[in-house]
Amino acid sequence: MRIAIALLAASTAFGAEWTAVQTEGEPVARHECAFVEAAGKLYLIGGRGDKPVNVYDPKTNRWSDAAQPPIEIHHFQPVALDGKIYVLGALTGKYPHETPIKNVLIFDPAAGAWSEGPAIPKNRQRGGAGAVAYQGKIYLIAGILDGHWDGHVAWLDAFDPNTGEWTELADAPRPRDHFQAVVLGGKIFVAGGRRSSAKTGDTFKLSVGEVDVYDFASGEWSTADNKIPTERAGSFSSAWKGRILVLGGESGAQAEAHAEVEAFDPNTGKWESLPPLRQGRHGTGVALAQGKLWVAAGSANRGGGPELTTLESWAGPQ
Repeated sequence: MRIAIALLAASTAFGAEWTAVQTEGEPVARHECAFVEAAGKLYLIGGRGDKPVNVYDPKTNRWSDAAQPPIEIHHFQPVALDGKIYVLGALTGKYPHETPIKNVLIFDPAAGAWSEGPAIPKNRQRGGAGAVAYQGKIYLIAGILDGHWDGHVAWLDAFDPNTGEWTELADAPRPRDHFQAVVLGGKIFVAGGRRSSAKTGDTFKLSVGEVDVYDFASGEWSTADNKIPTERAGSFSSAWKGRILVLGGESGAQAEAHAEVEAFDPNTGKWESLPPLRQGRHGTGVALAQGKLWVAAGSANRGGGPELTTLESWAGPQ
């Protein structure tokens, strides 16, 4: 599949600005964490250091605490599936030689407890990977073997939570880490990220502009003609009204974390600029609840801080 070349256009269709949400209580400041919705609540998980799970209830506007993961986990994209939250493709430990976790970790929001899932095959362990759910399975995309140092991979794996089975699938067209993937219309969309290379002093510089697309029906990858307008890593992504959104991030181009929100339309190949985040941030996630997108925590500058506790939301056009 090739997607027609299109120009970046300023968006007026989506309108509305992001809103700073004043909450009762606040989460633990953190970055390189994850933010995900499950059963109507939003879960802030992981990050550098040992952090409890923080839970935001949009109905009550309150934050509360839940159990801390059994080990330090960071640099991952969580997957909510069948009432549980799965963590795989994560890193643990300190920069620059963080190591991939060895087992799938599972958080049960109803019980407020963690459990250890199946072992991840040793030859497929990596962190900084994208992860998505599709038809009852979890798909793990790309990542890096040795923290921020080296070992970028283009792997694609399928994990069946019901059986513990791992299946190696076709490699993506290129390796990347520090990104998030999205499923839309029977395809995986991979945009943003980089090839972290502290080994060569290029931790932030080797960004990836191409948008790679995996078709579940054919089992094949393709690459869109149009690159992401603002190349960055540590970004977070979501499907939204038929588009792929890439939010926030960090890059070698600026010290401040990115606030850009850019949307890719798979049907037209066009990118458009949406209202930016109120606070540039990287190393967190975006969750969808009550018809809004929600973003919390992260780092305000490239690298490790300052870590944030703020929450903002966006409902699109009014």
